[in-house]
Amino acid sequence: MSNAVYYIEPDELAALTPGATLHLTGDEGHHALVKRPELGEGLDVVDGEGNRAITRVTELGQDGPVLEVLELTEDTVGVEIYLVQALAKGDRDIQAIEMATELGAHGIVPWSADRSIVRWKMERAVKARAKWQNTVRAAAKQSRRALLPPVYEQHSTADLADLAHELGEDGLFLVLHEQADYRLTQALEKHLIDRVKEVYFIVGPEGGISPRELDLLTEAGAHTVLLGPEILRSSTAGAAAISALNVALGRW
Repeated sequence: MSNAVYYIEPDELAALTPGATLHLTGDEGHHALVKRPELGEGLDVVDGEGNRAITRVTELGQDGPVLEVLELTEDTVGVEIYLVQALAKGDRDIQAIEMATELGAHGIVPWSADRSIVRWKMERAVKARAKWQNTVRAAAKQSRRALLPPVYEQHSTADLADLAHELGEDGLFLVLHEQADYRLTQALEKHLIDRVKEVYFIVGPEGGISPRELDLLTEAGAHTVLLGPEILRSSTAGAAAISALNVALGRW
């Protein structure tokens, strides 16, 4: 079984060397003790930026385990994957970002779509974004990831179009749409070439993506793609698309 993962600050991990001792304290230290680790058991300590310290438990302190650093590694990234998830009701957006994180997404973009029933405004926006980030953190820890995907500020459709223009050929924007003629696998085969650094999957709300939004996004260079004959929920479409991309990239 792979080692459990605990987060520390990037500067703290950067100061570690093989053979060094780390006392894991605070919330993460408490969580580690709750799981009752044994002396000699392996634990991974990560910084959320892709860096990992592989350690073993040498002592169990009252406020957290004392660890010996065995090895330092850095996760390779390659093509970065982003899920643009429309705000949805019934925590379907929460389910979507949880699965996307477990499948390897590098960032999550909340999208306030025309037909989103849920709206993030004022204080609610702050609380909702924090809930998304907490969900992503838990999913990243569960899947033993050294990279903690950020949840970005809420984007409008115009913001997404601006981002597509800004990235140009470095970014591949794919709008998942049930009426598209172009299959996702075809798009990946044609456009997923060496110069693409970032892939964005855009998933609409329960009511679908409006014609206005499709026009804005396609004019900015996005492609509408079809996942298959089945109509997927907003909660599952992104995970299906990321899975297909993982296969195309040879990650799976």
